[in-house]
Formats: sequence, structure tokens, C-alpha cells
Amino acid sequence: MSKFKILYAEDDATIAFLTKDSLESKYDICHCTNGAEAFDKFKNDSFDICILDIMMPKMDGFELAEAIRKLDIEIPILFLSAKTLKEDRIKGLKIGADDYLVKPFSIEELELKIEVFLKRSAKQQLNYNQKTIYTVGKYQFDPLNYLIYDTTEKIVLTQREAELLKLFLDNKNQVLKREIILKQLWGNDDYFLGRSLDVFISRLRKIISNQESISIENLHGIGFRFNYKE
Repeated sequence: MSKFKILYAEDDATIAFLTKDSLESKYDICHCTNGAEAFDKFKNDSFDICILDIMMPKMDGFELAEAIRKLDIEIPILFLSAKTLKEDRIKGLKIGADDYLVKPFSIEELELKIEVFLKRSAKQQLNYNQKTIYTVGKYQFDPLNYLIYDTTEKIVLTQREAELLKLFLDNKNQVLKREIILKQLWGNDDYFLGRSLDVFISRLRKIISNQESISIENLHGIGFRFNYKE
């Protein structure tokens, strides 16, 4: 059985060696030392997940992720960075990253996140023929292709946004506790993932802001409710 293939972009030789050495027994690792090299590899090969440093020469991780997202809206993107500012995390998520690990990180945590993404991608592939289109006010929502659209516009969601919207629609008009959402989407409910969730909630609110029949209600200290009057 062939190994899952990871595009790994990291210019720090020591971190790259240790990470690659720890992962390559389980995965096929394609390591690149700068963003431009990584983008060339991405355009000419097939990968299952991208793991990107942010501070790199020639093309930084943010630029690389944006370029990758223009070619592939589905592939999971995970940032690894020494940058701890909330603004950097939010910028990465808005670009379309699925998760963000702050250096120094443990290999065990990185492996766990990789496995979560790969299992989810495999499940989506198995369920492809059971495709369901949701109605969201004036929009149609295609969760497998991360699209929300009507006759005049098409909005491409990130994988996390699509998963969150699907979770809301499957539980509309019901209270969803914050920790339940976090465990459903990320597998755990730590503080930093909670801040990431708030970014995705904010983006979904903007998308549905012109729909009077729909709202995402914040229940302080509890979670959220996707209010939908059909």
C-alpha cells in the first residue's frame, strides 16, 4: 500500500531534518526549502496534505498557501510557525489554512493532526456518491465541493468552513456547545482552537448576512445556535 504524500516546506535545516526523520516511516515526505520550490512541486505532483512554514525565502507560507488554494480548494493546509500573534493565525485561516501549529511543537501533536485530516479526506471520498445538496436561504450548499452558490454568485469555502456550515445545517435550530463543535471539527477543544472557531463563525456570518431567515446566535458561555426559519 502506498504511503500518503506530504508537501513539507521548511527552510530551517534542523527543524526540517527532525520533522522529516520522524514522519518518513509513515508518510512520503517531499521537503522543500523555500516557497517557490514548494509551489513548483505542487504544480507538478499530487499530494494529500501540505505542511507549510510561514517565514521562508522567495515565497513565504502565506503567499504559498494562497497560490495553492487557487489550484486546489480541498487539500488540507497546516501552518507551522514561530509567529504567535493572533493576527498571523487569523490571516492564515482567512487565506484558507485548515490549522496552525506554533513552534516549538511536538511530533506527536503534528502526527495527530495529519491523521485527523487524512481520515476526514478518506471519509469524504468514500461518501462522494452520497452527495447531498443543502438549501441555505437563497443559496445551495455543496459540502463535498466546498461551494455555496445561487444563480448569480459562487462562493468557495475552506474545508473548515464547509464542515462547520454542514454541522450547523445538520443541527439547525439546536444549541451546539462550543466544545462539541471543536471536537467534531478538530478532535479537541483547546483555547487556541476556540479562537480559530470564532474566525470561521465570523466568516460564515458575513456570507449569510443578507439572509433574513438565517442567523448564527452566540450563546455566551455555552456555544452557538444556527437559527433557520424555513
